[in-house]
Amino acid sequence: MRGLLVAIDGPSGSGKSTLAARLAGELGVPYVNTGLMYRALTLHALRSGVDPDDGPKLARLATTMSFDLDRSRTPPILEIDGRATDETLASPRVESRVSQISGHPEVRALLRAEQRRLGQGGAVMEGRDIGSVVFPEADAKIFLLAAPGERATRRTREREEFPAARPTPEIAEAMSSRDAQDAAVNPFIPAEDAVTIDTTGLDADAVYAAALEAVRRRIPG
Repeated sequence: MRGLLVAIDGPSGSGKSTLAARLAGELGVPYVNTGLMYRALTLHALRSGVDPDDGPKLARLATTMSFDLDRSRTPPILEIDGRATDETLASPRVESRVSQISGHPEVRALLRAEQRRLGQGGAVMEGRDIGSVVFPEADAKIFLLAAPGERATRRTREREEFPAARPTPEIAEAMSSRDAQDAAVNPFIPAEDAVTIDTTGLDADAVYAAALEAVRRRIPG
C-alpha cells in the first residue's frame, strides 16, 4: 500500500523547495526534490564528456547512478550515489545544460520510474510534472506560480548562499530561456485537480499556510 503522497509542481523560483521541505516535516514523510536528479545527471554527463544531445547515451549514464532516501535526516531527503546533494548542482554550468539533458524522452522515462519508486512509501515530491505525469494519483496536488521578477529575485537569494553558484546579472533572462526550453518538452500545465497558489508577494509562512489548508481539504485528518 502506497503511503501519503503530495505533489508540488511549478517553475523554478516559485517556492517549491521551501514549501515541500516544510510540508514533508509536518506530514512525517520524505522530501524528494526531483529537479536534483536531473541536475545530478547533467553534472555527471558534463564530467564524463557525454554529448548533451545523445539521449540514449545519457539514459545509459543515468542507469549507473543510484537514487535513494537518506533516512537519517528529518524529514528523509534525496541522496544521489550515496551522498547528499551540494552546491555543485546549482552551478551556472549545470544550469545552462539541465533543460537540454532533461528534455530527452529516454532520460525522463528512466528518472520518472526512479521517482515513482522513491515515492512508494509516501513523500512530498516536487518538480514540474509530478501531479500530472509521475503521480497522477497523488493524494494532494499543488501548483505554484510567481511573477518572473519575483522568481528571479528568489533564485538570486538561493544562489548567493553558495559561493560556487553565484548568480549572474542575466539570471532573469536565463530563467526565461530555461522556461521556454522546458515548456517545449514539458509544458507548465497544472493537473486538473491541482490547487494553484500564486506566491507573488507572499512570504514562506503564507504559502505554507495556504498549501497546508489545501492538503487538509484533500486529506481529512
